[in-house]
Amino acid sequence: MDGDLFVLADKKPRENPVPIKKEKWYQGKPVGSVIVLAVVVLGCMGCDWFALKDPAFMDLKNCSVMPGRLFWFGTDVMGRDIFSGIWYGGRISLFIGFASTVISTGMAVVIGSVSGMAPPWLDEWIMRFAEIFMSVPGLLLIILLQAVLGDANVVTLSLVIGITGWTAMAKVVRTEVRRLRGSEYVIASRCMGGGFFYILWKHLAPNFVSSIMFMVVMNIRSGIVTESTLSFMGIGLPLEILSWGSMLSLSERALLGGEWWMIVIPGAFLVTTLLCVTNIGNYLRREGNRRESCL
Repeated sequence: MDGDLFVLADKKPRENPVPIKKEKWYQGKPVGSVIVLAVVVLGCMGCDWFALKDPAFMDLKNCSVMPGRLFWFGTDVMGRDIFSGIWYGGRISLFIGFASTVISTGMAVVIGSVSGMAPPWLDEWIMRFAEIFMSVPGLLLIILLQAVLGDANVVTLSLVIGITGWTAMAKVVRTEVRRLRGSEYVIASRCMGGGFFYILWKHLAPNFVSSIMFMVVMNIRSGIVTESTLSFMGIGLPLEILSWGSMLSLSERALLGGEWWMIVIPGAFLVTTLLCVTNIGNYLRREGNRRESCL
């Protein structure tokens, strides 16, 4: 009996296991930024359904009207409805951001892949050219190229912004291609007669697309910022072409007259969109770094 008591006293009480909290699917993900950006993009694409006033119509009887029942976001110094102008102008700003990103990404992928697959002497020449291109201030180069092309419009501005934003991404693509070009599947494809663009599309691009996705998203932001900066400076889109930048170009007159809504409301839409894009880009960068650390 004494031995049984000794054995029972020697046993430790069983510890309760600590419950492991499972992370919910949305934790750590920019869900709010995605929702807000989707609302802005869908609103700009479908503004014909709810922004019924003509954004370019100059109602001279209602110039510089404060936000109210008739004009929800007020009017500018030329009597144009700011509510309609924001949504219709957002189409132009977003189009320039996406179009310039498509151009810069295409150039970066092709030039970076050519440099990564090329002999050492050609690779050296391409990289030196990219570094010289990067040494020129981007805004100055955009102004110079736009002056060569003539008056700014949506197409030329997208083209100029696109062909000046490929260098940093091309260097990343070149590094990834040099890492992948010695892979067995790439060598086998070349031995079987696969062309450059076939190898790029089938074997190289799927393996480095995650590495440049962050830069692609940030290029969209850069395109929108550049267009807004040029229009704000008066050397971008003309006033008759509505965009967030061209609307903010009237800020000097608005400040002198105390019309705060002409600056605050378009500026809030622009800043909110840029913050959402930046937040999504940072998330993609963190995910890319996490995947690389796991390999």
